Amino acid sequence: MLRALVEKLSRDRVVRRRLPAAFGGAGLYVSPDASLNLWKRDLAQIDPLLFQLAAELVRPGAVVWDVGANVGLFAFAAAYRAGRSGRVLAVEADDWLAALMRRSAATAGPAYAPVDVLAAAVADRYGVADLWIAGRGRAANHLESVPGSTQTGGRRESRKVVTVTLDGLLDGVPAPDFVKIDVEGAEVLCLQGAERLLSEVRPVVVCEVTGENADAVGDRLHGHGYTLFDAAEAPDRRQPLAAPAWNTLALPPAGAA
Repeated sequence: MLRALVEKLSRDRVVRRRLPAAFGGAGLYVSPDASLNLWKRDLAQIDPLLFQLAAELVRPGAVVWDVGANVGLFAFAAAYRAGRSGRVLAVEADDWLAALMRRSAATAGPAYAPVDVLAAAVADRYGVADLWIAGRGRAANHLESVPGSTQTGGRRESRKVVTVTLDGLLDGVPAPDFVKIDVEGAEVLCLQGAERLLSEVRPVVVCEVTGENADAVGDRLHGHGYTLFDAAEAPDRRQPLAAPAWNTLALPPAGAA
């Protein structure tokens, strides 16, 4: 009961937090309506793995796509790692969350790569879809065509959103060196629209993979020559996986672009 009350009181609330000092300390506009954890002042406690992966895998000058960017914790951490010569594209289906990232991008400062924000859902085709706004935190929003997660808590409303494909994005923005995907059960749709991205561009990919999608995601990535690892494991302990983990790190073949 208490949690439900706090969730209702958190709706549409916006607070300003700062990135960890290791990522430049820029102020971000975030909302506990996305996750109650965002009431905490120390963003490093919110999702340590995201920050670890940004530090490990994003290089200066990199182009990064954050697909399912939420409030932009990873996008702006990656922007700091990429630096002013890099570029970040933050894709978020919820236009309310996308607006928060635009506010953050406007004040990030010169140490950060420019962060472009695209309010759209990524799927297997261009079109229009229904986005369910989660009854609990907006981080659990999902397309109506996929089950979503156990954290959704029902839906508070449904919104029409534009859908794009990862291959289609290649025609309008710089090709990525690194792609992070967290799309609440729509990862198969996302990768089905990424044939050219996976076969020609071959970025490093980190993807959240739900259990019901593990076989299809594994087939897709293995079919393009990627080697899969558990991203949550320490780098020196990672071993190739036959099937995706919840947080999957997918590395392209050695020598690939």
